[in-house]
Amino acid sequence: MLGRIFTEQFAFSKGDSVVVIGLGRFGGSVSQSLMRLGHDVMGIDKNPDLVQLWADRLTHAVQADSTNEAVMLQLGVADFAHAIVGIGSDLASSLMTLMVLTELGIKDIWVKAMTQEHGQIAQRIGAHHVVYPEADMGSRVAHLITGRLMDFIEFEDGFAIAKTHAPPLTHNLRLSESHVREKFGVTVVGVKRANEDFQHATPDTRILPADLLIVSGPTRKIESFAAGTKKK
Repeated sequence: MLGRIFTEQFAFSKGDSVVVIGLGRFGGSVSQSLMRLGHDVMGIDKNPDLVQLWADRLTHAVQADSTNEAVMLQLGVADFAHAIVGIGSDLASSLMTLMVLTELGIKDIWVKAMTQEHGQIAQRIGAHHVVYPEADMGSRVAHLITGRLMDFIEFEDGFAIAKTHAPPLTHNLRLSESHVREKFGVTVVGVKRANEDFQHATPDTRILPADLLIVSGPTRKIESFAAGTKKK
C-alpha cells in the first residue's frame, strides 16, 4: 500500500532502469509498481527468503550485501539510472548503502526514512529525495477519514492533488460562474461523471451535483474547498 502510493512521486521516464535495495513491505511494493509501469527493476536484499519471494516478479532479484561497494559494483549497480533505498529499521545499513550509491555516482537516489533525523542525515550524505512513508500515510488517512476527500496525494511543498465530491457551491454552474480559483485558490483539473469518460476541466465546464472533481492546490485550500467554506 505505502509503496504503491509513493511510486506516484517517482519522476522516472518510462523504461528507465531502477535498483531497489530492501525488498520488505515498502521496497517490494515499489518494485512491483515500477515493473507494472514498464521499468526494469533489480531488487537487492540480504535476506534470501525475500529474494526468493521476488525472484519471479522482478527483472532481477539478488541476495547481496548492499553496504559492500565492491559487490554492488560487480552487480552493475553503477549503470542504473535510479536507486531506491527501502531499508527500514536498520539505520546503519540504510546510510551505509546510501554512501555506496553516492560513491558509485548514481544520479538519482531516493531514500525511505523512518524519522526526520534519518532523512536529514541521508540528505547530507547525498540522497536526492527522501520519503517518509509512515508519517505521510498518517497524514493521508487523516485527510481521508473526514469523508470530504476520496483520495489525496500531498507533495513535499504542501501542494496536493485530491479527488472530492463536487461541493454544493459548484452545482449546476460553469467553473467560470462559481469562481473556484478566485474564491478558494485551487484549480479544478478534471471532472469524472458516472458512465462517462474523464474530462479535463475548462472555464466552460458545468459541474453537476453527482460529479467527482480532481482538484490541485495548497492542501489547506483544497480542504476548505471540499468543505465548501471560503478561504480566510
